Amino acid sequence: MLVSYVQQIPWLRIADSMQWFFMIYFVAINLAYLILNYISAYQIVRYMREYRANYLPAGLREYQPPVSIVLPAYNEETSVVSSVRSLLKTSYPEFEIVVVNDGSSDRTRDALIAAFGLVRVPEAYRTRLQTAPVHGVYASASYPRVRMVDKGNGGKADAINAGINCVRYPLFCVVDADSILQPESLSRVVRPFLEDSRVVASGGVVRVLNGCTVRDGMLDKIGLPNRWLPSFQLVEYLRAFLFGRMGWSPMNALLIISGAFGVFYKERVIAIGGYRTDTVGEDMDLVIRLHRNLREEQRDYRIVFVPDPVCWTEAPTDLASLRNQRMRWQRGLAESLWTNIGMMFSRRGGAAGWIAFPFMLFFEFLGPMIEVVGYVSMIVLALCGLVQLDVFLIFLAAAVGMGILLSVNAMLLEELSFGLYSRPTQQLRLFLVAILENFGYRQLNSIWRFSGTLSWMFTRRKRHSWGRISRDGSWQHSHKEDAPAASSSAAVSESSTHQ
Repeated sequence: MLVSYVQQIPWLRIADSMQWFFMIYFVAINLAYLILNYISAYQIVRYMREYRANYLPAGLREYQPPVSIVLPAYNEETSVVSSVRSLLKTSYPEFEIVVVNDGSSDRTRDALIAAFGLVRVPEAYRTRLQTAPVHGVYASASYPRVRMVDKGNGGKADAINAGINCVRYPLFCVVDADSILQPESLSRVVRPFLEDSRVVASGGVVRVLNGCTVRDGMLDKIGLPNRWLPSFQLVEYLRAFLFGRMGWSPMNALLIISGAFGVFYKERVIAIGGYRTDTVGEDMDLVIRLHRNLREEQRDYRIVFVPDPVCWTEAPTDLASLRNQRMRWQRGLAESLWTNIGMMFSRRGGAAGWIAFPFMLFFEFLGPMIEVVGYVSMIVLALCGLVQLDVFLIFLAAAVGMGILLSVNAMLLEELSFGLYSRPTQQLRLFLVAILENFGYRQLNSIWRFSGTLSWMFTRRKRHSWGRISRDGSWQHSHKEDAPAASSSAAVSESSTHQ
């Protein structure tokens, strides 16, 4: 009896240490998110008070700086024409659209040529950033704002670099080929450059397009997805953008601008070598390198976030596509943090190096691993009788309860500020989704992200693909003449060679 009791002591101590570790970690991460929550809420309320009306009178719009829109496209025949039509209808005085066909294996190139009457032109192409070979530049007499760069496959980052080589204006905006912008989107995301000469980059909110209706490239009706998986992602996007990124912006500690929609000062991006092509997280890596470079040069700068609902993108609708996407995002996070680890706690790191970078490392990068191990360990310990029931319930309250609180807060703030989902049935459904996503979906997402971390750890030197993302394009309704460009409803692969 005594021997048995003595043998149990180490296990009791281990169990006690583990439960306290996981409890402290989950409380710490939720408190950190809660602080970001309150910062974001204050900033959004302030933003809505200042910018609820149109930003500029019509007579002053001509003073907005010209912008080049770069649209990297690979196998996007179902959506690229609608995206370009959406961009053409933006209410901005001077802009150009540079579509970069990154060696697509489907009809992306042909769809663009047919829809916009593109012809090859003898345009000088200045190689300021090294890219895969460029086969030609195309322009349109009917749509003088639209050009297309046709190049060999090199990945999304390589395609953006090729677009930067071709753009004419000092500011460039990167937009995904499956995204739709609202007419005021570009004006609102460029606004920080007008207000503050120190701004070098600006990002906007990305919303889930599933359930909406797009006609002739314009958002016609805002709706909710009719399937649970995109609905969970909708709430996830609200939480990530309205609270996560909005919270970091006032501290000048924003480490990521979504690759789906962001504006950058061209010369500053070229000065740091453009987008890295050896990572799947090129958007976050670029922003972190901008921080590092500008702080090392001791420049006064700003990287900001605009909370307007300005960009709409189609979310994955099947588990396989979502799994690939989340593993890819986690790998991109790992690559971005690892290659820029010198920024953390550096002498000139500022809030980005001393607060945001450690947060991303300990909570966003290590968080999925600790969450998965924490759930499994606490369940096993509870089944073995090594954790008391009240302690286990407190753990669940810290792990799940705060997640529900943050999701519901994001939904409520969206309705109080932008109010895009105004019908009672929509609000009720969002509230239900905000609760249910914490029971199964969030844990599954953590498992995928943990798998992405393991994949990065064991295959760091291997070139990885974007995986396969299914897109049905069911949200778009185009002109009859655009039918060939959007006729395919089959899943579109982002290819095994397209990073």
